[in-house]
Amino acid sequence: MGRTNNSMFNVNKFKLGVFSPNCSGGMAVTKVPERWDASWENNLKLATMLDDAGIEFILPIARWTGYGGETDFQGSNLETITWATGLLAATQKITVFATAHASFHHPIVAAKMFATMDQVSAGRFGLNIVCGWNKHEYDMFNMALPDSHDVRYGYGQEWYDIIRRIWTAEEEFDWSGEYFNLRHVYGNPKPAHGEMPPIMNAGSSDQGQDFAARNADYLFTVLIDLESGKQNVLSIKEKAKGHGRDIGVFTTSYVVCRPTQQEAENYHNYYANEQADWPAVDRLMELQGLHAKSFPPEAFTLFRNRFAAGHGVYPLVGDPDHIADEMAKIHEAGFSGTTITFVNYTDEFPYFRDEVLPRLEAKGLRVPVS
Repeated sequence: MGRTNNSMFNVNKFKLGVFSPNCSGGMAVTKVPERWDASWENNLKLATMLDDAGIEFILPIARWTGYGGETDFQGSNLETITWATGLLAATQKITVFATAHASFHHPIVAAKMFATMDQVSAGRFGLNIVCGWNKHEYDMFNMALPDSHDVRYGYGQEWYDIIRRIWTAEEEFDWSGEYFNLRHVYGNPKPAHGEMPPIMNAGSSDQGQDFAARNADYLFTVLIDLESGKQNVLSIKEKAKGHGRDIGVFTTSYVVCRPTQQEAENYHNYYANEQADWPAVDRLMELQGLHAKSFPPEAFTLFRNRFAAGHGVYPLVGDPDHIADEMAKIHEAGFSGTTITFVNYTDEFPYFRDEVLPRLEAKGLRVPVS
């Protein structure tokens, strides 16, 4: 059941979020001088724009180190829990997700932090659970990244079970599990209004999708093409149905929107081909391919340029009519919404807001901001 004060449960048929503005470069692995500067000032300016425009959510990437190259792509990154708390206090309507690695946050501490964030925002907090893939970051923490996805998601499941128990228990409890043994566990305050915050998870592996089917309100999955995406949505929803649940399926996309198709394609070629930071692209693809299952294997062999343009996600490149038409096709494939990214969020979002959002409203996919 949806929360009373959370935009993730509003009436819009096709929901939109902005992804990764907390990381330098955003999702574009490019050397162009206008590439995203992930300063707090820029993030605050962007969040205010999104809030005023009626965008449903803003979602960070939890990153602890960058990918090198000439730009050190995503090397400067605002920590997601602190970042989200600041934005929740500074906005009015938008849902702000915190992305949290289960392995890097003890569940008792995490439950308290997340409940506090939800209280700050009167119910606009959302949680994106990450069960781990980046071995280089695990090495930083002197922690072993389990080779088995079963172990990673088993740990994540117990971590979230403890948090959910803390949020609902009225008395102290003990916990004896495979990964945690805890005594006298208790947490107060609970999340706002006695309602659970929306839970998000991203994954393309069987284990990741099953974890989301059991726990999440929304699963993010990579869209390679519309036909395979449609089948993927059906499969995910069937998995959730097997657990007696319904789940919304989102994808991720990057946007290059210009007044003409040719202008959009020219800029896309400029930043994602001529000015791509190829050593950082290859490092990103190497790490994702070795340790993550967020992308299916064919993504790595087919779409090197997509990784330069937008971290490997689905391209939306064209004039406003084309962008709106493509989003309608994504909706028709069964997706509840998509995240969007830009080379420079604050420079490019206003044109998207003014030109694409009204077209989505005309298609009946969104309603005007009241």
